[in-house]
Amino acid sequence: MECKIIAHIETDFDSKFGVPRQAGLIPELEGRIVFEPEYRVAEALRGLEGYSHLWLIWVFSEVEMQKSSMGTDAWSPTVRPPRLGGNKRMGVFATRSPFRPNPIGLSCVEIAGIDFNTPDGPVILVKGADLMNGTPILDIKPYLPFTDSRPDARGGFTDQTYTQKPLEVVIPEEFYTLYNLKEEQWTALRKVLGQDPRPHYHHDEQRVYGLTFAGIDFHFKVTDEGVVHLLSQAT
Repeated sequence: MECKIIAHIETDFDSKFGVPRQAGLIPELEGRIVFEPEYRVAEALRGLEGYSHLWLIWVFSEVEMQKSSMGTDAWSPTVRPPRLGGNKRMGVFATRSPFRPNPIGLSCVEIAGIDFNTPDGPVILVKGADLMNGTPILDIKPYLPFTDSRPDARGGFTDQTYTQKPLEVVIPEEFYTLYNLKEEQWTALRKVLGQDPRPHYHHDEQRVYGLTFAGIDFHFKVTDEGVVHLLSQAT
């Protein structure tokens, strides 16, 4: 079976570090779905304005590149979910790990708008995506609340590991004038850091982490008390 890439998404993440672990966790994150020339047809989006959310079916392109560089198509029946500290194995089909027999991702995003008059043809504006900039998209389907929503569904091991409480984030005041980001981007960055993008087995308050967001390289530390400090250039 041959799958065609119909579009790519543009986001503020040029690397995977910091990308939310699931879609919808940070609704302020904005993205643009830009179609490939063959699919830049306004008629293909007729009726989409009636929906509030979309399912994106996409490719873990970084994983594909990694496998290609290693010269292997091998897969493992078990993986180490970061949410379990990286030291416990679960079946790959019981996780959303990118290391799968077929590197396909699934994300539910909010439709923020549809712009039919751009140099790139019709573009879908979305919020809450958990995709890197340039991620290939295989298909787009409308989210149907009457059948896609299951409020009573069980979440497996994630029911015990997921927490809604974000970390406190401290951003130096000079950053707001130093970097030309929109208010929504500052809010999104604060929430990205509040979700703690570090691997769950990293707990060294002296360690400096780097995060590229909106084309800017940010550096930060996390204290043992759970406070994220963005570091100024003089640090």
